[in-house]
Amino acid sequence: MPLDPLLASLVKQLPAPATEIDDLEQFRTAKRQLFDRLSGEYMEPAPAVAEVRLVRLPVTGGEIALRVYRPAGPGPHPIHLYLHGGAWISGSIFENSTVVCCRERAAGAGRVVVAVNYRKAPENRFPTGLEDCYAALLWAAEHAAQIGGRADSISIGGVSAGANLAAALSAKVRDEGGPDIRLQILEVPVTDLAGEFESHRQFGEGFALSATTMALAKAAYVASPEERSHPLASPLRATDFSGLPRTHVMTAEYDMLRDEGVAYAERLGTAGVEVSHTLGQGHVHTSMMLTAALPSARQWRAEVLDVLRSS
Repeated sequence: MPLDPLLASLVKQLPAPATEIDDLEQFRTAKRQLFDRLSGEYMEPAPAVAEVRLVRLPVTGGEIALRVYRPAGPGPHPIHLYLHGGAWISGSIFENSTVVCCRERAAGAGRVVVAVNYRKAPENRFPTGLEDCYAALLWAAEHAAQIGGRADSISIGGVSAGANLAAALSAKVRDEGGPDIRLQILEVPVTDLAGEFESHRQFGEGFALSATTMALAKAAYVASPEERSHPLASPLRATDFSGLPRTHVMTAEYDMLRDEGVAYAERLGTAGVEVSHTLGQGHVHTSMMLTAALPSARQWRAEVLDVLRSS
């Protein structure tokens, strides 16, 4: 279907993508301000939850923050680990769009949501962010009773770079014997840092996420071009997809990452993993957040919540 008229207008208003990052903090501030503006104008307000708790988690070489959202009701509730997007460089659990998303999942799906403020590149390159997510998963499982959660019912989800981390985390957990993951929800995922796809050529310029931005992100996250083929950096390049959790992949029609998300779903299906995939028609990268303006964004959110509740 045609690109949604609101999105066509918003995309034209976006600043030109940076070709290099001269000042990291300035880059991150500009990204935060853009997403805060868009979420403030076009995202429905966050629903109420019973409790929000901030946790400081020591990790190898530092400390990360977790935000725990507990839904109403006696519990214990299933746990959902949420990994935000931001091209591995920016984004945080404190940004409005992430807060709203986590509250929606807690209130709408009855999950204890644990949002992970993993360390960012280029200061912390691959696999630091992934190791942070793994530490957060272990913490959530070990402290399930204290946060009103169930260690026997854990799902993970992520958007864009966060979906890349979620897919890598599922493989890492399988291979290292970590906590059982029942479900992963991957929204507009990055699955291959080394490959080229038709959607890259079709939508790499002028559709929210640009090929220029992705090139910067890849260089920041994985410095070595050879290392970009590592299966924990590029989940699509794994040789074994068996034993991964039930997976729901959601791609956007006008997103340069569309085809690599589709390819990942296909590889899972071929390996016998229970997998489903839906295409957000008329959407660009991350436009599912615009729930106050787009009926299709509300449908996207409803689908996420339905899938979560089914886990």
